[in-house]
Amino acid sequence: MTEKEKMLAEELYDPRDEELRQDAARSRRLTRLFNSTTEEQKEYRVTLLKELFGSTGEHIHIEPPFHCDYGKNIYIGENFYANFDCIILDVAEVYIGNDCLFGPRVSIYTPNHPIDAEVRSTGVEYGKSVHIGDKVWIGGSAVINPGVTIGKNTIIGSGSVVTKNIPPNVIAAGNPCRVIRPITDTDRKYWLMLLRSDKTFID
Repeated sequence: MTEKEKMLAEELYDPRDEELRQDAARSRRLTRLFNSTTEEQKEYRVTLLKELFGSTGEHIHIEPPFHCDYGKNIYIGENFYANFDCIILDVAEVYIGNDCLFGPRVSIYTPNHPIDAEVRSTGVEYGKSVHIGDKVWIGGSAVINPGVTIGKNTIIGSGSVVTKNIPPNVIAAGNPCRVIRPITDTDRKYWLMLLRSDKTFID
């Protein structure tokens, strides 16, 4: 197996491999171009993001600056929004569902390193994929660690450090992140009432 194949198989690999260096250089070029765009260049921004990522939905909006390792290991659904300073380290695959919202400085980390110091000093590393379901909202400065899955409709509070899987339809927060409560039908009725009372959305 090549080092890239090992990386994507979530096995130990050497990140100094030439193929991976070339892939990283591609990512640096595209993110540099993206981060230097102006607010008038919205279509160009989308073009760059679609070239950078493995796949995206039709509608995607990321506020610069944005940073990632390779980009092509990131798969994003429809209607994605990420605020400023988003970081996605994608040595393993990252899947983000439809209608997801990221606050500022959200970070997703897939890389990991050996616990044994002697092995770690050789420079090898490995990754664990991250999966984020549809309609997830992740608050500002939250950190999603390697191997985590976040279920659909869930809210992750700002500043959270997510080290374990979070189920669907809950509000979770903290360090380490824990479920605070489920999202209920009462929540839905309350927010629908507010929406319907706002003439902006009715007219």
